[in-house]
Amino acid sequence: MTITVTQDVFQLAEVFTISRGSRTEAKVLTVKVTREGVTGWGECVPYARYGETLDSVSAQVAGLPEDVSRATLYDLLDAGAARNAVDCALWDLEAKTAGKRVWELVGVATPKPCITAFTLSLDTAENMKASAAKHAHRPLLKIKLGTPDDMARLEAVRAGAPKSTIIVDANEGWSAEVYSDLAPHLIRLGVSMVEQPMPAGQDGMLAEIERPLPVCADESCHDRASLPDLKGKYDMVNIKLDKTGGLTEALALNAAARAEGYKVMVGCMVGSSLAMAPATIVAQGAEVVDLDGPLLLSEDRDYALQFDEDGVHPPVAALWG
Repeated sequence: MTITVTQDVFQLAEVFTISRGSRTEAKVLTVKVTREGVTGWGECVPYARYGETLDSVSAQVAGLPEDVSRATLYDLLDAGAARNAVDCALWDLEAKTAGKRVWELVGVATPKPCITAFTLSLDTAENMKASAAKHAHRPLLKIKLGTPDDMARLEAVRAGAPKSTIIVDANEGWSAEVYSDLAPHLIRLGVSMVEQPMPAGQDGMLAEIERPLPVCADESCHDRASLPDLKGKYDMVNIKLDKTGGLTEALALNAAARAEGYKVMVGCMVGSSLAMAPATIVAQGAEVVDLDGPLLLSEDRDYALQFDEDGVHPPVAALWG
């Protein structure tokens, strides 16, 4: 079997900003595994927040033995972007070799469309109101916050999209005090969930303060090993394949989190339809789905995922799985 890794760049439809910075393009890595003339592929998005770069992740993939399998992969790479792309490529290869869809190999029903959140980039209150109005037809909006001016932005978005359900992502930008002060206003404005209000590793106070609305662990939850530290602090976990290190662990984390009483959100980095495709399987039954990466792009893969009023549809075989 041969393994190749290449870099691809997808232009964004608009500048995308969170509390850590802005970007105008999505830089991703595409991994292909070929065996006996059959090629499977997967995509990952290296994330600087976790110490990943395009070069470091490429080196991890390039260092794998040619006989790597999904079973041995987990002994060779830790959870993260590199393992994700290879794991998903191996799933795709297995499906193509067997002449089946991946969900048949997993042993689950054919995925159905899922309503996905649409993310509003961090901007001035005036611009976020305009963006919210533009997307007010969408049932679920996600707002990037985490700054001293969050209330003005939140009020503006609610005014722009009065009927949409809103979730907020502070991207580790708040303290316990800020969250406690904001919580009543979040509830007043109809926010249904807040994602990662405090920095990972500095979120112990979440177990000691009142949580009047559900709090979701993102940066604090990577894989099943993260679960013990979440107890008493979070109500929901955000499963992202670039954090779990692939579909295999994402499915296992989903089951383990459910068993421990957590609700589930399935999220993504900003990537193409190839990155979202495996996550549509994990998203089945999730309380919150946030697989809007392709909606933020001005260009995408061939055979891109379909998005319509029913949500994001599972991939066609020509794309993945």
